[in-house]
Amino acid sequence: MTIAHLHVADTKNRGDVAIVLAVQELLRKKFPRCRILDIPLDHLKKGLSRAEIATINRSAFALIGGGGIYYRYFLPFDYRSIHAITTPIVLFGVGYIRELGARPLAHREIRSVIALNQAAALSSVRDDYTKAWLVRHGVPSRTVQVIGDPAALLSEQKPQHFSRSGTIRVGVNLNYSGWLGFGRYQEHIIKSYNEVIRYFESRGASIFYLQHHPDERRIYPQLAAKKMQVVFRAPREQKYIYGTMDMIIGMMLHSVVLAFGAGTPIVTVGYDLRNTSFVRFIKHPELVIRADQLSSKSLLLLAQTVYRRRAAYRTDFSKRKKMITRAHATFLKKIQELIV
Repeated sequence: MTIAHLHVADTKNRGDVAIVLAVQELLRKKFPRCRILDIPLDHLKKGLSRAEIATINRSAFALIGGGGIYYRYFLPFDYRSIHAITTPIVLFGVGYIRELGARPLAHREIRSVIALNQAAALSSVRDDYTKAWLVRHGVPSRTVQVIGDPAALLSEQKPQHFSRSGTIRVGVNLNYSGWLGFGRYQEHIIKSYNEVIRYFESRGASIFYLQHHPDERRIYPQLAAKKMQVVFRAPREQKYIYGTMDMIIGMMLHSVVLAFGAGTPIVTVGYDLRNTSFVRFIKHPELVIRADQLSSKSLLLLAQTVYRRRAAYRTDFSKRKKMITRAHATFLKKIQELIV
């Protein structure tokens, strides 16, 4: 059986790669003999080629996602391409994105999202906000399943020669890979992070910078850690290392999604609706501070609270992850029933 997988093709961003790996792991577990064909999602905007459409239509189904595909960068989707796909379309754990300061989606962009959902045989999203956004624009609620972010379920791999060091291990991450608004809040963000770093270092903590994109090399030197180890590995190894942390403070969505999946307590600095949507989905809205509401005092207080309650967060994250696992299994069963 062949599956056409349309997904974000950015191989620099650890989060985007983690999503693709996680989705394809789930597909291969459900359909052990499947062959997966990769097609860049941006081709659905510029228009799929005749060869791509033919390849998709020879497949058992076309799976689109996961990730934040309802995003101005990928929109509007090409109507001709959507209507040319005759094999069943499955939307898998997708999300809506709108960064702080970004314009609302244009009407034609929204209409293309609705057209894709109307053409889909099955639709699932990664959080409740994305579903509410779709319903607000006319997609029937009953047709959209909320399953969570598949990247949380990515398998982990212990890196070679890895050994845990440090009594207290705190990971930090910044977003410096495409959010045009970073410069507006940069001073407050760096100041707030440095306040947290100084506090935990004074208590013997080891600080780790959890890099998700090469461009972050241009910003993390501004962090004031006395000694900071940079972690920039393949996603499965990255997630394994996240599981060895006591707490992670992250901006990039998948720095905290992978941490959550590894059972590690998180604090997220929200530069986008996706950050808030994620912590609300896991039923912990207290774990986000918006970048435009950030202060050194607020971030430090939240970090202190989360660190004190880290055992309770680990326990609850484990329960929430099991719920996400069940939701994915249920949706995968629906795909199986669809193609029988």
